[in-house]
Amino acid sequence: MITETSIDFLVPSWWEVEVSIAASCFVIAAYWFFTYDGDSGGGGGGSGDRSVFDSSASGVGDGVDEREKMDQLKGDPHGGSAYIIKVELLAAKNLIGANLNGMSDPYAIITCGSEKRFSSMVPGSRNPMWGEEFDFSVDELPVKINVSIYDWDIIWKSAVLGSVTIPVEREGQTGALWYPLSSSPGQVCLQIRTTNLATNNSRGLKGYAGANARRRISTHKQGPIVVHQKPGPLQMIFNLLPDEIVEHSYSCAMERSFLYHGRMYVSAWHICFHSNVFSKQMKVIIPFGDIDEIRRSQHAVINPAVTIVLRLGAGGHGAPPLRSQDGRVRYMFASFWNRNHAIRTIQRAAKNYHSMIEAEKKDQQHSELRASSSSLIHKKPVKVLEENVPKKQEPFVQEDVLTGIYNDVFSSTAEQFFDLLLSDGSNFTNDYRTSRKDTNLNIGQWHSADEYDGQVREITFRCLCNSPMCPPDTAMTEWQHSLLSADKKTLVFETVQQAHDVPFGSYFEVHCRWVVVTTSESSCTIDVKVGVHFKKWCVMQSKIKSGAISEYKKEVELMLDVARSCINSNTVNDATTQPVPST
Repeated sequence: MITETSIDFLVPSWWEVEVSIAASCFVIAAYWFFTYDGDSGGGGGGSGDRSVFDSSASGVGDGVDEREKMDQLKGDPHGGSAYIIKVELLAAKNLIGANLNGMSDPYAIITCGSEKRFSSMVPGSRNPMWGEEFDFSVDELPVKINVSIYDWDIIWKSAVLGSVTIPVEREGQTGALWYPLSSSPGQVCLQIRTTNLATNNSRGLKGYAGANARRRISTHKQGPIVVHQKPGPLQMIFNLLPDEIVEHSYSCAMERSFLYHGRMYVSAWHICFHSNVFSKQMKVIIPFGDIDEIRRSQHAVINPAVTIVLRLGAGGHGAPPLRSQDGRVRYMFASFWNRNHAIRTIQRAAKNYHSMIEAEKKDQQHSELRASSSSLIHKKPVKVLEENVPKKQEPFVQEDVLTGIYNDVFSSTAEQFFDLLLSDGSNFTNDYRTSRKDTNLNIGQWHSADEYDGQVREITFRCLCNSPMCPPDTAMTEWQHSLLSADKKTLVFETVQQAHDVPFGSYFEVHCRWVVVTTSESSCTIDVKVGVHFKKWCVMQSKIKSGAISEYKKEVELMLDVARSCINSNTVNDATTQPVPST
């Protein structure tokens, strides 16, 4: 009896066998899905498949031409500074042995101005060889470059092995020189090359300038950005500005001496990683502009990982990176719950970043073109209609952002609408701005522009702000464009407004188009469309768009009321000035 009971207890039943087999099949299927789903072509190798941001440029890195194409895609990384300083960290010798075995695990932190770079860590050496290059951008000389060498420790804070400060006072190249380290018998070998950039370079993008590169540019002449929202991890941990938010986050581990488990945060501009293991904190901030490629890899054969390779000269950000044979540095992240999903998200974010940068470049060029064309107030005024002027293709407003807000009949023709309300001799603009209590009004004259059909002009003023997020008033610039058809029955009047003193004012423009079509001898139809064109992404995008459109709807109602009064007054004046026929 006891024997039979023991056998029944130890030998699994047929139902238990079925459950075990089903569970095993489920685990195998889940492992296959998470490892090979959608990307089985390269996930099994040690280095994985190579990923680039543009699917049409699959061979980036294999030749000089392809590398130049990638550089053009990423934009000019040195575009916002007067000088570029290239620091080559070649080697060090006679460093202090900080470990118990008499060796050290040295890595270097190179600082120039407000920018900081990390070299890779060389394990178990007192005479490390790096051969790594770091690029820094500065606006003026002289500057000081500080090189500090540390001993990497798995748990404890890194110990300083020595440092040296080198002044850079002029352009040129120093050659490979050995510099003695302070408080240490060691020396470090550096080669420094300073280059003066051309003065006509675009001053807009610093792809390698670290976490705050975009901030120094986007907030230029704008004042502090006010965002009414609770600070997130990017602000609390990495001290980024409030307009940057987390779009995706993943639990993962970064490879160093061992895997430091933490969390990765992906925003529109950076990939950030934070780890706090054994009270040893690591904060890594990788700008998308510094990333050369994102590829699949394997950690310890069985652990799928993501390797982020930085471009040559970028250096590490926040923690020592890993070394590569081609001189570039890289960060490896492993232990994702779903590696394939994570790498697709990071690749998509990188592609969106470069698309956004290219769009910002085009928008900046278009805004500068419109501003330069509209501000030529001393040009000789021309008639609205110029039949001999060829058609141009340059759009004045962004068609895709416009939405209709008004469509109704108005008591004038298209030609009268321009002559009485928009021409240089009209008082309509002054009366309308006065009714809005706008001040400091300055109206330019209509003139032709090579880039647009018709005529353009520029007006500036200060207007009151009704939003609680804005100051009491703000400086405004409005560029206007008008085009009357050859038969004088259709008038297109377009405006672009730029606010200068409101939060995120440099991020967006309000675009508007009025289409006036004559329907009879004394009437026309007016169709008004308005939209907000964002030159840069911002966290308040939806509120800015809804607020601007709502405010412009009120402006249209007031504008038409003032226009009717102006036309009626001109009609009365014309009637009184007509001569009385003699009897």
